[in-house]
Amino acid sequence: MNKELPEGWVWTTVGNSIIKISTSGKKLKQKDYLEEGNLPVVDQGQLEVGGYTNLDGLKINVNTPVIIFGDHTKIFKYINYDFVPGADGIKVLKPIVFYNPKLFYYFLQVIELPDKGYARHFQYLEKGPIPLPPLAEQQRIVNKIEELFANLDKGIEYLKTAQAELKLTRQSVLKYAMEGKLTEKWREENKDNIEPASALLEKIKESKEGRYKELPCFWKWVALENITLEVRKINPKENPNVSFIYLDIASIDNKNQKIKNPKFYLGKDAPSRARQLVKEGDILLSTVRTYLRNIALVPKEFDNQVASTGFCVLRLANGNSKWLFYLVQNDEFLDSLTEMQRGTNYPAVRNSDILSKIIPFPPIAEQNKIVEEIETYYSILDNMENTISQSLHQTSSIRQSILKKAFQGKLVPQDPNDEPASILLERIKAEKNSKIKKEKYQQLRID
Repeated sequence: MNKELPEGWVWTTVGNSIIKISTSGKKLKQKDYLEEGNLPVVDQGQLEVGGYTNLDGLKINVNTPVIIFGDHTKIFKYINYDFVPGADGIKVLKPIVFYNPKLFYYFLQVIELPDKGYARHFQYLEKGPIPLPPLAEQQRIVNKIEELFANLDKGIEYLKTAQAELKLTRQSVLKYAMEGKLTEKWREENKDNIEPASALLEKIKESKEGRYKELPCFWKWVALENITLEVRKINPKENPNVSFIYLDIASIDNKNQKIKNPKFYLGKDAPSRARQLVKEGDILLSTVRTYLRNIALVPKEFDNQVASTGFCVLRLANGNSKWLFYLVQNDEFLDSLTEMQRGTNYPAVRNSDILSKIIPFPPIAEQNKIVEEIETYYSILDNMENTISQSLHQTSSIRQSILKKAFQGKLVPQDPNDEPASILLERIKAEKNSKIKKEKYQQLRID
């Protein structure tokens, strides 16, 4: 407590600034929480309200606001409504009348506490030093903190909106790419050198065509089964002592469409779904309803490894695999698969339904250009996404910096006409030793 404070401020301790409200006989176990009820249940979890109850007899009889401290989690909550305490590990703290409750809540978040894991931390908080500003200044500090926090929240809202718009922009890029709009200029400049998709389809036995909306010049409508190759089925158990990498739906990070968590098995331990021998450039497309967006392109390190039958494996017969990889991520393509799902317990899309899908098929040269255009746009969007993510990550440190400045008396200017906090301390001591104080706080104690 030897740190310098502004004139008129004094050091005290958390223990000297609170009345501890008993929760004896009032705690509600988590298994008894309701999703709806008359009273919110406040516990030491991350969410402000953990659940609800209709047990009015468990309500804490105290004049709010109070501060809830998670003895195990070190979480602080400012509660200004009737509530029931949840489970174990919370302390209900009522600031003394000479401390602005909201400022006290903010200041508590600046106090450094040791990390004792799931052990209790209140014993350290109670002894922690905390500054006491003049009463008039306390409200000015609260006003300034909340003004700055409101501005910060607006910035966060803007960043999150921009983040959401980037996701929509990615889908727009895919949509325009698969409609030939990203390559219109390129197509015009290269029209004399492009081999039409019809010529390519002749090479791989073009069959089913669809007549939907008009396609760009040189493009064709074609069924997926007519531009893809069959994938070999195997049984790893035939080689019981041979190890292999197994790719299942959980192996894919669907935020980045990449394989992140492959599994390793010996043949004798192979899962029953480990049946598809995949090659570099194959597209793994999940057929299970809740994981339709688990899509990945098989990289070189997983060539000749085994994938689950929960995937429809697409192997392009001739062309740019990345083009097909981007096509199947298009909302228009995936939304149509959702309508094809069958089954009740585990709804899924059949491989035959996917392979019968009619898609727009551009010439190989234009496939290459489409991939180039998509990845150029994606590179720009990735940089923007990283900038936004970094900014969002910094907001928590900015918030803490504001609180530290307030704690040090550097957030608002002092007013020499304010009654010094030392006089407040004297009053606190007098209150503690008087009958008036006992009568005043008797209503806050729960025996």
